[in-house]
Amino acid sequence: MPSQKDAPPEVLARVQELRDQIHYHNYRYYVLDDPVISDAEFDKLLRELSRLEADYPGLIAPDSPTQRVGAAPLDKFETVPHRLPMLSLENAFSEAEAREFEDRLKRFLRTTEGFDYVVEPKMDGVAVELVYERGHFQVGSTRGDGYRGENVTQNLKTIHTIPLKLLSGELPPPDLLEVRGEVYMDLTEFNQLNDERLAKGEPAFANPRNAAAGSLRQLDPAITAARPLKIFCYGLGQVEGRSFQNHWEVLTSLKAWGLRVNPLIERRQGIEAAIQYHRDLEHQRHGLPYEIDGVVIKVNDLALQERLGTKARSPRWALAYKFAATQATTRVRDIVVNVGRTGAITPMAVMEPVEVGGVTVSRATLHNEDEVAKKDVRVGDTVLIQRAGDVIPEVVKVILEERPAAAQPFKMPSICPVCGTPLVRPAGEAVTRCPNPDCLGALRRGILHFASKTAMDIDGLGEKIIDLLIDQGLVKKIPDLYRLSEADLVPLERFAEKSAQNLVAAIKASQTVPLARFIYALGIRYVGEATALLLAQHFQTFEALRHAKEEELLQIEGIGPQVAKGIREFFENKKNQELLDELLGKITIAKPEKPAASPLAGKTFVFTGGLTHFSREEAKAQVSARGGKVSSSVSAKTDYVVVGADPGSKYAKARDLGVTTLDEDAFEELLRKG
Repeated sequence: MPSQKDAPPEVLARVQELRDQIHYHNYRYYVLDDPVISDAEFDKLLRELSRLEADYPGLIAPDSPTQRVGAAPLDKFETVPHRLPMLSLENAFSEAEAREFEDRLKRFLRTTEGFDYVVEPKMDGVAVELVYERGHFQVGSTRGDGYRGENVTQNLKTIHTIPLKLLSGELPPPDLLEVRGEVYMDLTEFNQLNDERLAKGEPAFANPRNAAAGSLRQLDPAITAARPLKIFCYGLGQVEGRSFQNHWEVLTSLKAWGLRVNPLIERRQGIEAAIQYHRDLEHQRHGLPYEIDGVVIKVNDLALQERLGTKARSPRWALAYKFAATQATTRVRDIVVNVGRTGAITPMAVMEPVEVGGVTVSRATLHNEDEVAKKDVRVGDTVLIQRAGDVIPEVVKVILEERPAAAQPFKMPSICPVCGTPLVRPAGEAVTRCPNPDCLGALRRGILHFASKTAMDIDGLGEKIIDLLIDQGLVKKIPDLYRLSEADLVPLERFAEKSAQNLVAAIKASQTVPLARFIYALGIRYVGEATALLLAQHFQTFEALRHAKEEELLQIEGIGPQVAKGIREFFENKKNQELLDELLGKITIAKPEKPAASPLAGKTFVFTGGLTHFSREEAKAQVSARGGKVSSSVSAKTDYVVVGADPGSKYAKARDLGVTTLDEDAFEELLRKG
C-alpha cells in the first residue's frame, strides 16, 4: 500500500490544494449560503481528491473532506470531560422578569448604568462542544451533565455545516478552540424525514429537537450522515492562543474561521432594546425555517461576565427569555377514554388535526374527570390548545362563543370500555379506575411499560405486537413473555423467522436486569424511575423491599405517605404476589451499583405551586435520588425553587433573594442532566 512518502511531490501539492478548495467551497455553500461554483464543479473536485486518496491511502487524513463518513459503527459512546462546564441558563417568562435580570446585574455590580447586550435566537436543538486543535477538528461531544458528555465526534463530522478544518486567513485560529453550538434540523427537512419513516413503517419523531437528538446519538455514523442536521455556533469553552474583549468579537471570529453563526444575532443597548428584540422575534418565529423557543440575552463585555461569575448551575450574565407556549385553536371531534397500566381511566380529546409549534396535533390529554368538568370540554367545542413547554399537547380552554347549541357535558363511563367491569373512583382521588386486574386494557399498558427502554428494555415489543400476542392468547400475564418461543411467533402476522428470533433474543436479554429498573418495570403506583432508584439504593435487594413495612418506607427521604401506601398495597395484593413469584423464577436481578456523582448532589430545592408532570412526592424523590435535598422554606442557602401553577409566597421570596427559579420543564431538563 503506498504511503505518504511514496506520493510524488506534485500529488502531495495537488491533494492539499484540493482539500483547501473543497473546505472553502463548503464554507461558501453551507455557512454563507453563497456558492461561487456549480454543484457539478464541486463534485469534480471531490471525485479527484477521492481518486488520489484511493491511489495513495497514506495521504488520507482525519480532516479530509472525503472522511465525513469514514468510521465503523460504535458499540457505545465514550464520555468526554468538558474543560469548562457547559452551564444551563436561568429562564424568564415575562418582560418584568427580564427587567429584573438587569436590575440584579446592577445590584451585583453596584452600578446604575445599563448594559450592552448580545441577543440571540434560542435554538430548540441539542447543545454540543467542538474541540479544534491548531485549526483541525479533533473531538465533539454532547452537553451531557454539563461536566462530561458523550463522544459523538464521528457523527458530528457528518454535518456539513461543521468545518473539519478552520479557515486561516487574516485571523489564524488559536492553538486550542472549544466551540459551543446547537445542532438542529430545519422544519421542512424534519417533515420530509418523518414522511420517509412513516412510509417505511417506522415511528415518526415527535419534533425536530427529538429528531436531532436521536440522529446525533446513532452508533452508526452512516445513519447520522443521512439525517439533515445543521449547527449554529454561539460561544466558547476554553481557548489557548487568543483573547477576546467581548462576546460580539467572539462571534465575529467564529464566522471568520468558517463556523456558522446565526445571522439573526444582534447587539442591543439596554434591557428595553433586548425586550423589543424578543417581541420582534416572537412575531417572526413561525416564519423561520427552524424552531426557536425564546431569546438568549448575554452581557457583551467579557470582563463584566468574569466579574458577574456564576450561581449554582447558571451564569449570572445570561438569561433565556422564553416565548409563551405555542397555541392554536381546533375542534373536538370526540372524547375517548384510555385504560392505563394501573387501571387509571384517562379522558382524551380527539381533535381535528392542527399544527402547533411545527407539530401536527390531533389528541390532547384531559387528565381526569374533574379536569374535564373544570374546563367543561364537550364534543363539538372549539378549544384553545397548547404544547406545554412546547412539547405536551393540552387543552387550555373552551371558546364558549363557538359552542354548538347541541353540545352535551362529558360524562365519565360507568363501565370499563375494554373489559366491561364497573369503574370505581376511590374517595379523595381524582382518578377513576378499572379495578379488574385481568383487564386487557391494563395488561396492554402494563406490558408496554414493563418492556420500555427504561424498564426491562425489550426491543421490538411495541403496542401492535403486544396486541397481537394478547389477541392470540399467547400472553395472558407478564410472566408469559418468558415462555414465548420462535415456534410460537413465526406463524403470526407481522413475524418472519428473523423477527421472531430477534424478539425472543430481546426477551432473553432482559432476564438479567438491575434492581432499580425491575422495580420501575412493575408499574407500582407513584413509583417512577427516580423513586425506583431510591428504593433500590436503600434496600439493595428485591426481597428486602418486598417485605418492608410502611413505617420503614416513610423513613426514606423522598418517600411520602402516598408513595409508601401504594408500595405496600402492591406487595400485599395476592395476585401481584403470585405474578412476582412466577416472574422471579425467570429473571436475575443485579445488585445496584454505587450511584455516580451528580451535579445535583448537595443542592437544596424548594417546591411551590402545583406540578402537572409529577406528584410532589415523585418530584422530591427525583431530587433525593440524585443526592439533592428538599426544604420546605426558601432562604439564601436555597439553590433552586421549582415553580408550578399558582405559586405562593415562596416564589416571591426566591425572586427577592435572587434564588434561581425553574418552571417544571426546566426542572425536568435539570433532572436529565443530573
